[in-house]
Order: sequence, then C-alpha cells, then structure tokens
Amino acid sequence: MAKRVLIVGAGYAGIEAALTLNRRKKKNDLEITLIDKNDYHTLLTELHEVAGNRISEEGIRIPLRSIFKYTNVNLVLDEITSFDLEHNRVASVKKQYEYDYLILAMGSTPNFFGIPGLKENAFTLWSFDDAVRIREHIKKCFTLASQEKDKEARRRFLTFVVAGAGFTGVEMIGELAIWVRSLCKEYKIDRKEVRLTIVDMLPRILNNLKEHNSSKAHKYLERKLHVEVMLNTKIKEATEKGLIYEGGEIEAATVIWAAGIKASEDADSLKIEKLGGPKRLKVDEFCRTEYKNVYSVGDLGGLADEAGRPYAAMVENAIQTAHGAAENIINQIRGKEQKKVTVKFHGTMVSVGNYFCVAEIMNRSLPVWLSVIMKFMVNIHYLWEITGFRGISRYLYHEVLERKQRKMLVEQHWSTRLQAWWLTPLRLFLGGMWLYEGIVKVTEGWLLSPKLAQFLGMATDATSAASGNSAYVTRVDDIIAIKTGLINFFLGTESRLVDGVSIASQKLVKVELFHFGDFSLIPWFLQHVVLVNDAVAMFFQVLVVVFEILVGLMLLGGAFTFLGSLISVGLLTMFITSTGLYQKDWWMIFAGIATMGGAGRAFGLDYYLIPYLNNVWESYWKNKKIRLFFKRSLDRFD
Repeated sequence: MAKRVLIVGAGYAGIEAALTLNRRKKKNDLEITLIDKNDYHTLLTELHEVAGNRISEEGIRIPLRSIFKYTNVNLVLDEITSFDLEHNRVASVKKQYEYDYLILAMGSTPNFFGIPGLKENAFTLWSFDDAVRIREHIKKCFTLASQEKDKEARRRFLTFVVAGAGFTGVEMIGELAIWVRSLCKEYKIDRKEVRLTIVDMLPRILNNLKEHNSSKAHKYLERKLHVEVMLNTKIKEATEKGLIYEGGEIEAATVIWAAGIKASEDADSLKIEKLGGPKRLKVDEFCRTEYKNVYSVGDLGGLADEAGRPYAAMVENAIQTAHGAAENIINQIRGKEQKKVTVKFHGTMVSVGNYFCVAEIMNRSLPVWLSVIMKFMVNIHYLWEITGFRGISRYLYHEVLERKQRKMLVEQHWSTRLQAWWLTPLRLFLGGMWLYEGIVKVTEGWLLSPKLAQFLGMATDATSAASGNSAYVTRVDDIIAIKTGLINFFLGTESRLVDGVSIASQKLVKVELFHFGDFSLIPWFLQHVVLVNDAVAMFFQVLVVVFEILVGLMLLGGAFTFLGSLISVGLLTMFITSTGLYQKDWWMIFAGIATMGGAGRAFGLDYYLIPYLNNVWESYWKNKKIRLFFKRSLDRFD
C-alpha cells in the first residue's frame, strides 16, 4: 500500500520537497499531497519589484498546476487550522487529512518584536497580497498629495519610511526611490517634496554583508537615490500618524515594516518544542521533529549548524532542508539510514533598484554589473528547475520587455512588441532564397567535384572567366575603406572588364579580420585549413550546401527559427569576410536578424515545437524518465 506523504505549504521548501519526492518515488509506493491556502507559488525574493511597481504582480506568481504538470503530486487548495500529530492527521475548517509522513513547510511571518502599533499601522512585505497592497497605497498617496492644499498633510502623504535595513528593507526602499521619479513626473510633484527614509537600530545597513559592500550600498542610497539613512535608531511605536523612535518622530502616511521574521503563526498550536524568539520548530540533524514521521523545513524548521546556531531563514536553506527531508522520508520508507542534512550557502545578492546590486558569491564580492547579472541568473536557474523554458520566458518577459519603471532610451525601443505573424512573409522569402541557393549549388555539381576554391576567388584562374564568347577580368574599386588592422571594412564596386571596358558592375562589401602586413586571418585560414587539399575542401563545400538547404527548410517550416536565422547570419558573415557580399544579398543579413525574434511562432512549427520541448524537459526533470510522447505533451505555455 502506498505511503501517504502530506506537505503543508507551497513556498520554496514545500515545492522542493514535493518535486524531490515525485522524482524519487517508485511506481505506486508514494501518494504525495501538497496543501496550500493559495493556488500559486510566490517568488518572495522579488516582492519588492511588485511593491515598487517595477513589474506586474503576475511576474512573481506561478500557478501550482503549472509547476506540478507531469507529476503525480495531488494539489489541494485549503488552509490547515489544526494538527493532531499524535494520530497522524491535520484538518481545515471543512476537511480532515490523514498521513503517514508529514512535512511542515508553512514558512515564516513578520516579527513585530512586541513594538506597539506596528501590526495595526505598518505595512508588511512578506506575501503577494502585501506587495500589491503597498503598490496601490503608494499610488493613492501621490494622488491625494497632488490634490492636497494643506502643507502638513501633503508632506505626510509624501513621506515614506521603511523600517529595517536588511535585505528586504534595502531592496524595498531602493525600488521605491526609482519609482518615485516617475510618480513625481506623473503627478507634477517636485522630487524635493518627497522624503524617503530607511531606519534601523544597527550601526550599518545590510549588516550580514561585508563592510565595504554595505558601505557601497549605503552611498548609493544617499547620493544617487536621495534616501535618508537613519542608523542606531530604535523604534518605539507606530501610530496612525507615523513612526516614533527614541529621540523623535517621523510623520508619514506610509510605514513599511521589514525588520525581522518569525515562524509562521500557523505553527503556534503545534505541540513541538520551539526555539527562542523566532519560534522555529526544533528538529534533529535529519530535519525531524520529536515526532519521527514529522519533518519541519525552511523558515519554519530550526535546523542548526555545527555550532548549534539555526541556519538563516533564506531560500537556499528552504530548498536544501526540504530536499534533505524528502530524501530522508524515502530512506525511512525503504528501510535505509537517515542522512544528515547540512545547508551550504553559496552567496547573497541584494538589488537596490534595477541598475545597482551588491553580491557576495562564495565569499567573493562581485562588481555591480556582475551582481545584477547574477541576480537574474539565480532566478533563471530556480525557474528552470521548477518550470523549464516556460518559467524563464515568462520571467524575462516581465523583467525585460514589460518592466514598468522608467526605462533608458534603448530599453524603450527593445521593449516594443511586434506580432510574430508580421514576420512570416519575410521568414518565408528568406527561407526560399536559401533553399534556392542550395539547390543551385547542387545542380552546379557542388556535391561531386571541388568548386570552393573558385567560389572563394582562390583558384589559379580566379581573376578571369568565360562570359559568353569573350574573356573578362574583374576589378574592385574602393568607395569607402576603413582600415584599423584589427577590422578592415571595404565598400566598393566590382566591375567586369573586357578589353578595358566595363560590361557590368555591382556594389560589394567586404570585411577583413586581423590584417597586418602580408597576413590576413581569413585568407590564411581558408588556404591552410579549408582548402588544404581536395578532400577537406569537399567536406566544407558539402557543408555549405547542406547548411543552405537546411536553413531554407527551417525557415520555410518555421522550425527552430532562431537557430536557422543564426546560421543564416553566420553563413553571410562567412561570405562577407571571404568573397565579399554583393548588394543584392545585403538584405539577407537584416532579414536573418529580424527573424531571430520568434518568427516561427506564427504559422510555423515553432508554435508547437518550443512548447513541446519544454514539456518533454519538464516531464523528464520532474520524473527522471525520458518520455517523448505523453498526455498534454503539446500543451502551449501558460
């Protein structure tokens, strides 16, 4: 009989546990159920981007059914309100659920540390709803300020305070500082009227990072974003009017609390030993609670390091403890020994707006530009693991194309969308031309005898040819010549001369790479590698024909269009650096670039192929079995 594994909570930990169990299960030996009060997973690390109106809320919300396609995980939309661990069951208001093994992954909740008025008067940033609520409130504040005549009331509407200068607080105030620029312009408010403040009782912001990274972020907040940073400041109370601290008060319509978390309140009723103020559940080295069939992971679990300190409540902790707990449940079911769970933190990244980030990876500090890239890459890696291509494309769509904050000039243009079907005629025409070129070469005998040397202008008689009944010679006259040695660019006119008289001419463009003295890279490569002997020349010659025909078929069918377009541009680059490219063919370069932009998604096979490949990958990754054909394998992206 299958063992019933129940997971409560669909955060980072709950999802990792469910996917790990699904991958490791054997046929019919596990029944996996995941319960959450929401039918979506939230990217908690990106909440500030929604609260600060960088991206749409849909950019951080992933439907659970999308994540668990092609798995046997049972998804249940419900809220667990009571736990009977003695009798292996939990219950909601309406229903009871029994289990053989239980994974508690309800995460954490803001910790107000007993400070009066915070819960009632401050916003928190710890859920999808929190982020949307903050964003809409900030818009409302600017609307009210724009129509307010009383100076004191107007000042209060335009004062925003973030309490807590850790990761969440710094990211929130940074996002808000960028957004405020656009809001001031939209509502015709002087930026100097807006007061942005971040408050913390510690002596520096981002106290968990190295001091020079903390200082770098501090300077960026103050000098570039005009944020007031108040350190060594103890908060005493939050009221309807604002925030009271030791030594003063800030009147503000917006106070955002981002100064600490504790174990989810859903776990308060659990009869399991809890650790200190954060009230995380005490677990052993295997992530088990005092009940040997109940595991606690992520922010809720109190797994400790070798020094006895609970691991920090971060995403890496959630994923690694959940993975370890799932593995140990499998071991327990199969009569194997439990394995000690350890957490290895690889690094931390904190973004301060869209263009500034500090990162420490493997104890190394990264430059700002690389930190920004790493922040993207970490999110892309996580989404690849749970949703494949689909999640990554959705993420990049919101982060790059549909980003709401003020964009640089180049961004404003690349984020303009184009319907893919507009590119269909161009794709078909370009594909037809490549297929034609390939077929012509086949009919000319390119598959039978060496012709590449003559084509490249490197045959012994390359300077002359037969044209009708007379011989002609070729002469190239430069129109524009830009020579740097590293790259030489030529635009010229190629003329065919008979007895010194031009009978035909056409424009030609050519690029030379690394031409110094008598040495030129491309001719040297062609002579010493491509044309070293007839056998090698035939290989490359056939390859050119195959690529031309293949690119033609790919573009005509709209299959792997990006790859086909890339090869198209590659072939043209080869021609332009060897024989030169005639004016009649220049358009093909720009057509190849244009069709890279998803031209096969409309009236092409990519409409089916790309989703299919993503679905095959997801099915493999989630089940560790390669299946090429299965139910819903042709499903389109969400």
